[in-house]
Amino acid sequence: MDYSVLFAQFSQDHAQQGWSRQRLLHACLRAAIRNGTLGTGTRLLATRQLASDLGVSRNTVLYAYEQLATEGYVQPDRRGTVVADMAVARAAPCARPAQPSPSLSRRAQTTEPLPEAQLMGAFVPGVPALADFPLPAWRRLVEKAWRSMSTVQLNYGGPAGQPALREAIAEHLRASRGVVCEARQVFITDGTQSSLDLCAHAFADAGDTVWLENPGYRGALTAFKAAELRVHGIPVDTDGMAPSAADWRQHAPKLVYATPSHQYPLGSVLSLARRLALIEQAQTAGALLIEDDYDSEFRHDGPPLAAMQGLQPDAPVLYLGTFSKTMFPALRIGFMVVPQNLVEPLQRLVTQSVPRGRAADQLALAEFLRSGQFATHLRRMRRLYRQRRDALRSALQRQLGDVASVHGGSAGMHLALVLDAAISDVTVSTQALQKGIVAHPLSAHSVGGGPVWNGLMLGYAQVPVEQMEAAVKKLAAIVRKLG
Repeated sequence: MDYSVLFAQFSQDHAQQGWSRQRLLHACLRAAIRNGTLGTGTRLLATRQLASDLGVSRNTVLYAYEQLATEGYVQPDRRGTVVADMAVARAAPCARPAQPSPSLSRRAQTTEPLPEAQLMGAFVPGVPALADFPLPAWRRLVEKAWRSMSTVQLNYGGPAGQPALREAIAEHLRASRGVVCEARQVFITDGTQSSLDLCAHAFADAGDTVWLENPGYRGALTAFKAAELRVHGIPVDTDGMAPSAADWRQHAPKLVYATPSHQYPLGSVLSLARRLALIEQAQTAGALLIEDDYDSEFRHDGPPLAAMQGLQPDAPVLYLGTFSKTMFPALRIGFMVVPQNLVEPLQRLVTQSVPRGRAADQLALAEFLRSGQFATHLRRMRRLYRQRRDALRSALQRQLGDVASVHGGSAGMHLALVLDAAISDVTVSTQALQKGIVAHPLSAHSVGGGPVWNGLMLGYAQVPVEQMEAAVKKLAAIVRKLG
């Protein structure tokens, strides 16, 4: 406790009262005890020390302490003076006139809440098999990065991220995803949500229209609503996002958000024909496509699909990726790849508003990518997730095949289970959570006034094969009871 600051502020607030220093000090200490700044059991400074710190006579401090003791706020002991027990409880609250209460802005109050991020287990979507991450190897890389860092790197980093990581990500994307880019086009962010916030504010103005898959990712909906964009839902079928000619005419977008590699939440894959058409129509309309390459690293059926960004030269695509799913969520490192013509404008913007940090994590990740350890980890996880997906799909067929159908599953870490219309997915989700099962309802991902899907998102990444049947049985019992 800095008594000099406390006393100076109190004296300033009561400068018009004309009180003596004795009275000021007594009133200051009493107020601090009453409001809890000096809590029960706090030992006050010795009188000589406090007098020296405040530049007052010792008699002034003695007077204040004696008055407080008389009033029951403090009590002396062999080691000095302490705040008495129940001193705060006995203090009557000061009556204050009614004042308006601060609150969130109107646009913040309309923001959709996101699912609980800390949940784990069956069947939490979007969280990788954290127990299978090579933590010792990662720890060594982080320690190596810290040893190699200079004092200059302890300062704020470049707003676009560490050059070594930008180069490593560009190399990885060119080799594994068919992305056409240079390191200068890569901007490091704090994850996909951070990238979406940046896209919404950097490339659109309030009132502009943004397209979002329906059903779609609620994090994107949150980012776009927070930026005061007009959200228009586009239906999704087995071939992914399906905009009509009327959508382009009547709801011309400034931004189009899509998850083409593994649609969130249904798991559809955007067909090549629709990818090419989307690029061509966006070029004609002067729109930017936001390609969230969600779960692209975990392709289970057939060869890997190239990113939409690299299908045509100068495609108007903002390519988004994250390491939260391929490594671990707490890493909080994502990235954006922007078209060449937008590099300089975005660089100027982030220079003014987004100082980067956590250089050691970025340098460690760059080495993880360059050394081949990331690729090795991905191969292991693909095998693991394929086994768990197959186990979940088989268990669902056995337990619920007559009342539900599996949608998606060719990639990623979750399946969509579509339920009969008579069974409420919200009710199933609520009752499952009471049994320790997390199954997000598909209906909660509805965007706009389009069709509402009735079903569940079932993440399988964290469920070992040997535990899958038991988890599905618990879920199936709830579904059948409601059917």
